[in-house]
Amino acid sequence: MTVAAAPKAAVRAPHPLRAETVRGFAPFAGAAVTLTLGAMLAASSARWQGGWAETAAEVHGALLISVPLAAAAGCWQGGRERRRGTEELWRTVVRTPLVRFLASALPVALWVAAGYLVTVGLALLATWSCARGDGPRLALLPGDTVTMAAAALTGHVVGRVVPTRLAAPLLAMAGYVVLGTLTAAHSGGASFLNPALPVAATEVPVWWLPWVTTGWTGGLALAAGLAYAARRRVTAVLPLAAAVAAGALLVQTGDGLLHADPLARRQVCDTSVAPAVCVNARYPDLLPQVTSALSGVTGKLEGVRNLPVRWADRAGRPRAHEAQLPMLTPLGWYVVRGRLIEREEFAWEAVQMLSGSDCPPEELTDRVLVADDAVSSYLAPSPLQKEIDRDDAEGDAAQRAQLRERRAARARLAGMGARERREWLSAYFAARGDCGVKGVPSL
Repeated sequence: MTVAAAPKAAVRAPHPLRAETVRGFAPFAGAAVTLTLGAMLAASSARWQGGWAETAAEVHGALLISVPLAAAAGCWQGGRERRRGTEELWRTVVRTPLVRFLASALPVALWVAAGYLVTVGLALLATWSCARGDGPRLALLPGDTVTMAAAALTGHVVGRVVPTRLAAPLLAMAGYVVLGTLTAAHSGGASFLNPALPVAATEVPVWWLPWVTTGWTGGLALAAGLAYAARRRVTAVLPLAAAVAAGALLVQTGDGLLHADPLARRQVCDTSVAPAVCVNARYPDLLPQVTSALSGVTGKLEGVRNLPVRWADRAGRPRAHEAQLPMLTPLGWYVVRGRLIEREEFAWEAVQMLSGSDCPPEELTDRVLVADDAVSSYLAPSPLQKEIDRDDAEGDAAQRAQLRERRAARARLAGMGARERREWLSAYFAARGDCGVKGVPSL
């Protein structure tokens, strides 16, 4: 007697959304976003790596490229059935048009958003390794991520509606032009609707900005999707109304969306030297490097009077009894990946800030210029000094005479006794600090 075999359990077909998510075009779209933005950020790493605020501003500004790329990816996916010639077959599926639309559109939207998040995570990791203070700034990340997904969904609708293979590249170019125009405008109501609204490293957004941006971009994308695929297209009115309300709030708030970072107005100082050395409170861990770079100057100024109280690292004109510290920002000039570079040039520029750099140039006589050169050469000679001297030595008789005078003045200042030099420098800084150039002592 033969025993019948037990029936095999029916194999459940994978959900279409899962199949679209793990295979096909969507993962490549996410990889394209990661590779494109990663290459852009790597090329400009000197100007953001090492500063949390600079990193946040850079990855947010990358939306100028990533949003058009996400829209193009969604558009290409949206035109897939037309390119394959399977539109009629796809309409015979039992599922509703909205379900079919979401099964095709959501994977690309999720993957481009994930690609953006991966890039941001890598940028934060690169900054963490050489940050010099402050902390990660993630306030704009939720709105930016939703904007990426919304761009892909909107692009998918365009790909379904526009019957041409050129729809994706044309949409990318149009998106770049629109965002670029809004970014360049800097003012005006429409510029505040820009999801890539420029945010400086010294600015912080209001707390609700990412959530309103989510309502603005996400609402428009949902409205477009429902208007195209929903059985009752009137349902698109609700997300559209949310988008309009969010957009109106952005426009009405205007410049109030961003305000000055209170941390950027503070200073941290090393008062163990004179003048004191201060850096911006956004990167306090950079202070030891700056103090070390200026140690040769402060050591030679020990006991000298009439100096500014401090070198201050703040925007605008220095306050009374302050000298401007050579600008540490934007990053990439003197500070690269958390390290102070070009230390000799930095120290030379700091010395120039001590000696009344704002004095009227017409009052700078040859005698004053010779004294300035001698002081600069003694405290922190310019890295270009040898080249300048060599050029003058090969110049005409007047240039050679000026070079001889400068060298003689340098030698006289360097050859003074310590007490005599302190007195001479005290008189020099008293005159230069008040722009009283006639009182500058001779050498």
